[in-house]
Amino acid sequence: MTDARADEPRPLWRRITSSLWFQLVAAFVVTGLILSFVGKPYWVPSGSMEETLQPGDRILVNRLAYVGANPGAGDIVVFDADDAWDTTPIPATDPLRGALRWIGEVTGFGPSGAHTLVKRIIGTPGQSVECCDADGAIVVDGAPLDEPYVFNDFAFEPGSLDCDTTPASLRCFDEVIVPEGRYLMLGDNRAGSSDSAIGCRVPDASPNCWRWASDGAIVGKAAVILWPISRWGGL
Repeated sequence: MTDARADEPRPLWRRITSSLWFQLVAAFVVTGLILSFVGKPYWVPSGSMEETLQPGDRILVNRLAYVGANPGAGDIVVFDADDAWDTTPIPATDPLRGALRWIGEVTGFGPSGAHTLVKRIIGTPGQSVECCDADGAIVVDGAPLDEPYVFNDFAFEPGSLDCDTTPASLRCFDEVIVPEGRYLMLGDNRAGSSDSAIGCRVPDASPNCWRWASDGAIVGKAAVILWPISRWGGL
């Protein structure tokens, strides 16, 4: 005897969900949701975070890190920079190159967006930040920071090149109160980073010299180095 059910046509919903095209679309949708709300690869474009991050590193950005929590001092974050950061939009390209760039951005194995940067949070909203104390350390809310991650800092020699000499050390900047909803960002490669303080390390700097990362522009917290394998590890 033959099973009559074997000759019955499959329900429409089963035929649709079993098709290759449906499965491909579903995979793209799931991937998009993960990248939008959970984690996103990011390609490190410059040496501003050396030696913590190297140019060309691929890192995973945790987009859930600040759900119910605020970014904290010391966190390494990826954020979308505004016009004050002097970033230049990517010029228009042909559709094929545009598609390839989009794939690179999504997968983390190509250039990241022109307005997307990675830096370390030094000051959070309401905190007082200045540089430097007598030993050349950044001071936050009256306490000097211990920054073992800093690489290639500006020269500072107490008594011969500090914040009271002429010329002053480029490490120095005046006290600033971080505005509400803003974050003061510096690179670990302090002398090689175009960061929040770059326009403020000069004599008689304008109070408007600062560039901030805004609360709503933070993409997420850098969680782990994915590639190269030799550098794999948490951040």
